[in-house]
Amino acid sequence: MQKSRSTAYEITIGALFVALMVIGSNITAFAPFLSIMNVPLTLQTFVAILAGIILGSRLGFFSMFVYTVLGLIGAPVFAGFKGGMGTLFMPTFGFILSFMLLAFVVGKIVENRRSFSVYIIAAIVGLVINYVVGVNWMYMALRLWVGEGSGIGYAIAWTSMSPFLVKDFALTILAVFFAYRLEKGILQRTPLRRAA
Repeated sequence: MQKSRSTAYEITIGALFVALMVIGSNITAFAPFLSIMNVPLTLQTFVAILAGIILGSRLGFFSMFVYTVLGLIGAPVFAGFKGGMGTLFMPTFGFILSFMLLAFVVGKIVENRRSFSVYIIAAIVGLVINYVVGVNWMYMALRLWVGEGSGIGYAIAWTSMSPFLVKDFALTILAVFFAYRLEKGILQRTPLRRAA
């Protein structure tokens, strides 16, 4: 009975993070002014890092996996309310793909030691994973199948992402503060921690 309660709790909180990813992906629907160079800003990296810290590696990975699968089967959950298998060929799909790995690695780092400094390290590692996978996918997409980036060098691909990296770095630090406060205030007393 205890196991089924724990599983129901995990499913519920995992689903909450899927919903947060959908909202974070489309935050400009509520705040249209949030864009850089006509590219809508998202809170996806922020939510994915929180998923890893709060949910841990297994549940964090699973929530990001469910989010990704929902989008690929056609639910309009990605940025700009996009969805479907065609999103695989978008230059930015690598960022979406990275969220599963990001949440898993961040979760693994914090699972055994929940201190502020470990949260900082884990979150920065997560941000690095997000951009390494995302920018490399974008560069490959532009060079191989989008056809718009034949003259774009690798350094330029990274440079073009610098405004977004600054935003995501700030949100990464914010995620750490938020998660740590939540840990000390609420999470220690939840089934999520008691089951760990």
